[in-house]
Amino acid sequence: MANLKELRGRIKSVASIAQITRAMEMVASMKLRKVQAKAQSFHPYVAEIRQMLEALAGKVTGEGDVPLFQGREVRTVGFLVIASDRGLCGSYNSNLLFGLKKVADALIAQGKQVKFWVYGRKAYAWLTRRGFAVERFFVEPALDKADFAAAKLVGQALVDAFTTGSVDEVRLYYTRFQSMIKFVPSEAQFLPIRSIAVGERALASAGGKPAGGGSAARSDDFLLEPDANTVFNRLLPRYLETVVFDAMLQSLTSEHASRRMAMKGATDAAVRMNKGLKKVYNRARQENITKELLDIVGGANAVG
Repeated sequence: MANLKELRGRIKSVASIAQITRAMEMVASMKLRKVQAKAQSFHPYVAEIRQMLEALAGKVTGEGDVPLFQGREVRTVGFLVIASDRGLCGSYNSNLLFGLKKVADALIAQGKQVKFWVYGRKAYAWLTRRGFAVERFFVEPALDKADFAAAKLVGQALVDAFTTGSVDEVRLYYTRFQSMIKFVPSEAQFLPIRSIAVGERALASAGGKPAGGGSAARSDDFLLEPDANTVFNRLLPRYLETVVFDAMLQSLTSEHASRRMAMKGATDAAVRMNKGLKKVYNRARQENITKELLDIVGGANAVG
């Protein structure tokens, strides 16, 4: 059995660890509330800009004038991977990256090339160690300080890669926040855009009614200058930036939620360990006292 001095040192060390993890849990909880509120307030903006695009989609003359909608034979697939810059967040990064590896391996098995654009140091280190091609690693600003300007930079890099033919398809791979205890690695199509129909396809999908599901008044009560295609193409990058920024907010919210859970688990484990060590310490201390008493009694009997 360990001596009392060693047990006292272990008890002190575990108590210090519990204090640190409890503080980290509180910090993660505070950041989580802020980012979650930001993500929730951003949803109406994403929905509104999408409705604007859908309202304009029926007026676009054809997909030939909107290159971001034009599909082609997929030989190279690009991924925007959003992970964390720091660890101590449980299985957040491992769940995301091992899921990504399965998708990448399946594409490579089909004879396709895979490229990565990365936000988050953990994802960059993980991919480079495994020999994957990282086209660009976004270092600044850090994800927890990223704003809409950062999303604009990332979105433009992905659009440039698609329009120049560097990749034939772009997907987002990030963690979607569902609840305080559930965050799911998610894959979403980014380019070419397939979730919004344009031109004749938009009218056909709406049954001949104005795109976007609105009334005829909403579709026809305004004039478009210079023309629908120009306005649509200028609005489209803003929509893509909102999609990227939403994915960044979802990932950051999931990261803080996962870190809060991990730190709470570590704190609870440290508290349990400390209780067990104190029991061992008290038992060892009692044994030492009993031995000392027996020695005293034995000595007194011998003298008597």
